[in-house]
Amino acid sequence: MRLFHFSDNADIDCFVPRPVRTPALRPPGMQWLNGPLVWAIAEDHQRLYLFPRECPRIVLWARDCTTAADRQTWLGDTPPGTSAVAYIETSWLQRIERETLTRYELPLDGFQDIDDVGMWVSSATVVPSRATRITDLKAELAACRTELRVVESLRPLKPAWNSSVHASGIRLRNAADWS
Repeated sequence: MRLFHFSDNADIDCFVPRPVRTPALRPPGMQWLNGPLVWAIAEDHQRLYLFPRECPRIVLWARDCTTAADRQTWLGDTPPGTSAVAYIETSWLQRIERETLTRYELPLDGFQDIDDVGMWVSSATVVPSRATRITDLKAELAACRTELRVVESLRPLKPAWNSSVHASGIRLRNAADWS
């Protein structure tokens, strides 16, 4: 298994634990996740972070319990081998096409799995073992077997959370009409 951290900053020598920018409501006993931590994502979920940092996106994929009807409603007809569909708003497409990210590979030592879509955390400073520049985010998403779909609004996707597909929403506060 490999762990990554994605950034638009290509000059990070080490990651120092810091509190999250926007604290989230956490289940009892899990409030510590808002505290000073270094966050990483497992390789098999890196598709969630192949976007400009503030880009609102929804990534959907089928689970073992996904019904045929939900698969068709939320994923539709995808190219063979596709395992997820990522939605962004039209207003973010140009940024996706010109953004360059750095994928920092992080050592496993000191990280713990928080059992939430591939996220891992460390309370210690972490020195990356490797940094890779990504200049074509759309190609990298495709390499992760993720189809990128561009829509005017993410709002019509809200009911996906009440379906049998997995729905991950990131930076939705930046979506045009999410409220």
